[in-house]
Amino acid sequence: MLVVLIGTVILHLLDLILLFISTSVNAWSKFQASTFNLWYDCTTENGGYHCKDVSNSDWLQAVQGLMILATIFCLLSLILFIWQLFTLNKGGRFFFTAVFQILSSLFVMSGAIIYTVMSREQQDERYSFGFAFVLAWLAFPLTLISGLIYIILRKKE
Repeated sequence: MLVVLIGTVILHLLDLILLFISTSVNAWSKFQASTFNLWYDCTTENGGYHCKDVSNSDWLQAVQGLMILATIFCLLSLILFIWQLFTLNKGGRFFFTAVFQILSSLFVMSGAIIYTVMSREQQDERYSFGFAFVLAWLAFPLTLISGLIYIILRKKE
């Protein structure tokens, strides 16, 4: 049982790290010498790296909010898991932890879908998605699996 518990905590920490990196790193998409992020548009000009704030698009603000919520809910889920580990009765399930983790996975999925659909207007053959976007999509199934594990997991003495 200890191995399952340690594995679940490691998976949860991996989810949290992936969400934090994908939310904060400037590499959601690339277009020639430019990178577009949730927070800054950066270009390489004349050997220098110049960044400016992103436009105030409603869809981009929605993605920003959803990714922040996903990270916060994943962190709250970890805190709830630790709290429930010490206060839950024998045989109890970690439902609150599971709900927060599944909500986190739904937030990251929604943010990545909105970014995928709405960034299509800028795409051509030189456009590609960056590694932070891929990390967000990788965090979605891992967070969902972690939430499902918490539903199944029971506390044992």
